[in-house]
Amino acid sequence: CEGSTCLLTMKETDREAVATAVQRVAGMLQRPDQLDKVEQYRRREARKKASVEARLKAAIQSQLDGVRTGLSQLHNALNDVKDIQQSLADVSKDWRQSINTIESLKDVKDAVVQHSQLAAAVENLKNIFSVPEIVRETQDLIEQGALLQAHRKLMDLECSRDGLMYEQYRMDSGNTRDMTLIHGYFGSTQGLSDELAKQLWMVLQRSLVTVRRDPTLLVSVVRIIEREEKIDRRILDRKKQTGFVPPGRPKNWKEKMFAILERTVTTRIEGTQADTRESDKMWLVRHLEIIRKYVLDDLIVAKNLMVQCFPPHYEIFKNLLSMYHQALSTRMQELASEDLEANEIVSLLTWVLNTYTSTEMMRNVELAPEVDVGTLEPLLSPHVVSELLDTYMSTLTSNIIAWLRKALETDKKDWVKETEPEADQDGYYQTTLPAIVFQMFEQNLQVAAQISEDLKTKVLVLCLQQMNSFLSRYKDEAQLYKEEHLRNRQHPQCYVQYMIAIINNCQTFKESIVSLKRKYLKNDVEEGVSLSQPNMDGILDAIAKEGCSGLLEEVFLDLEQHLNELMTKKWLLGSNAVDIICVTVEDYFNDFAKIKKLYKKRMTAEAHRRVVVEYLRAVMQKRISFRSPEERKEGAEKMVREAEQLRFLFRKLASGFGEDVDGYCDTIVAVAEVIKLTDPSLLYLEVSTLVSKYPDIRDDHIGALLAVRGDTSRDMKQTIMETLEQGPAQASPSYMPLFKDIVVPSLNVAKLLK
Repeated sequence: CEGSTCLLTMKETDREAVATAVQRVAGMLQRPDQLDKVEQYRRREARKKASVEARLKAAIQSQLDGVRTGLSQLHNALNDVKDIQQSLADVSKDWRQSINTIESLKDVKDAVVQHSQLAAAVENLKNIFSVPEIVRETQDLIEQGALLQAHRKLMDLECSRDGLMYEQYRMDSGNTRDMTLIHGYFGSTQGLSDELAKQLWMVLQRSLVTVRRDPTLLVSVVRIIEREEKIDRRILDRKKQTGFVPPGRPKNWKEKMFAILERTVTTRIEGTQADTRESDKMWLVRHLEIIRKYVLDDLIVAKNLMVQCFPPHYEIFKNLLSMYHQALSTRMQELASEDLEANEIVSLLTWVLNTYTSTEMMRNVELAPEVDVGTLEPLLSPHVVSELLDTYMSTLTSNIIAWLRKALETDKKDWVKETEPEADQDGYYQTTLPAIVFQMFEQNLQVAAQISEDLKTKVLVLCLQQMNSFLSRYKDEAQLYKEEHLRNRQHPQCYVQYMIAIINNCQTFKESIVSLKRKYLKNDVEEGVSLSQPNMDGILDAIAKEGCSGLLEEVFLDLEQHLNELMTKKWLLGSNAVDIICVTVEDYFNDFAKIKKLYKKRMTAEAHRRVVVEYLRAVMQKRISFRSPEERKEGAEKMVREAEQLRFLFRKLASGFGEDVDGYCDTIVAVAEVIKLTDPSLLYLEVSTLVSKYPDIRDDHIGALLAVRGDTSRDMKQTIMETLEQGPAQASPSYMPLFKDIVVPSLNVAKLLK
């Protein structure tokens, strides 16, 4: 292996020599005129080569001579070692023989010890006499900030004191008087040590500032502490052998240094709170932001600058990181134990759970890779976090209830205004209630999402639950609003417009609930939340239905007088009641144009049905009894014309909905056909057709209709009734009953037969 290595080395050397030669030749032959001197260059290089070879041969010869001389000396040394070994054996033999003689030299030994002590005293006389002067110089150096020089003189004082005390201890460890005398003479030494330590601690307390302005000062402090640590170790080692420990030792300045740094970190964290809740509602946000900035800046300085001032085994950055983390944990615990408001709990948890471990702080690129967030313990224990979340949810529940109640009260005040409500971008009336409610929900959900997904889901469920209770109150208030208006229809002035807004709000609420769930609910938990969510759609449908009913009630209160004119003598003689009814309904539905299409469609269908039912009720109330075929014909034709008027009206109102509006008015036409019939023998067939079309028509309805004709005999009436009772018609699934709501007052078959 060694031969191969040598061979490789020689080859490498040859290559380097060739490369060097090529470089030199290239340097010599850079210009054309230098080619004439090639022979001269060759002779010069040959002379140099011969000279080098001669020197090399001389060097090798010298080395060989040296090796020869060395081998000769090694041979002589071996002989000398054998002679010494023999001499040592002779000395050992003589020592064993004279051991008793040595024991008799104890007095000489004591004299030697005393001489050693006196020699130490003489040696330290100069230092002993100069102690006061050294003390003054040391004091001056400390005051001047020359800490290294001051420590050097302090070490000299302590060394003199400790040396004298150690010699006294060796000579007479029980002589406390002399020990006290020495200690007293060097009494100022301990004071100087304490004063120097105070200066060191002051520098360490400002270490993050000092390391930027004067890192040399910080390095001096660390060097002093390192010196003291070495002295402590040396004294502790000597204690194991002799039992002697100088006063004030061990100083443990390294341990005290870390304690000072830890205290400084704690004070810095606690000192960042500049405001209180009374002076600033955002006090906690400001406090946490200041902490974030200070801690991040301090750790960056520690990582980039302080580590250069401390020995590696101090692990200064790791220790400072631990100190800051512990101080932050303690501070967060203190804040969590205070009586925090809901928004303050959110700020605290967001900072602890998210900000602290984000790139804004511990994941900052300037702290990588020294800071591993995964190894940091939580600032707050799971139990404390759980308690804070419970408190937050409890407070939030109370706040949401209060906010919803206040929002509803504010909306109710708008209902009695003399100005119309605002319209949305599509022109539909609305109030600000849905926007206010869901803006509040959005804000709380966004805040909860900053903390955790679990809290966001809990807040969403809470919002939906409170929304259910709120909608029940909303329904009750809308009902009271309608009832109060019916007691005095002149007040409030914009009742119709605000009732329309209330109805429209129902659809806005529905859409907002769906949007809220889609935005803040994950698919994997949506089903569970939906099951636990109360049925708000049903409540909103009920509110809208009651609102629409209230508006139609308003219409029919105005129509009541004209509906009462139908099927009377006045009507037969030329009343324009249906004209007024059509104009009134159309006028109201022009106002209803501000209702959203879904509800307007339902209202149009219900208004159509109700007008027809009222018309049929007028027929069944037997307000008129025709006396001749001419009257029956005239009345029936008028009914058909008015049915067409109503059909035209509701076709117009339902345009754009795609609804079949002819069916209701066909009922009036069918009843008119029964009245118009001129041949009584066909009356049974006509009535049977009517009953088959409208299965919900009852006997009292047939009796009333026959009574309106005024020409049906008792036997005919009885025959028709008995025949119809034998085969009641079956209603089709799509049939919408009209007659079931019509009551025939004080009229029955028995009276008709009489």
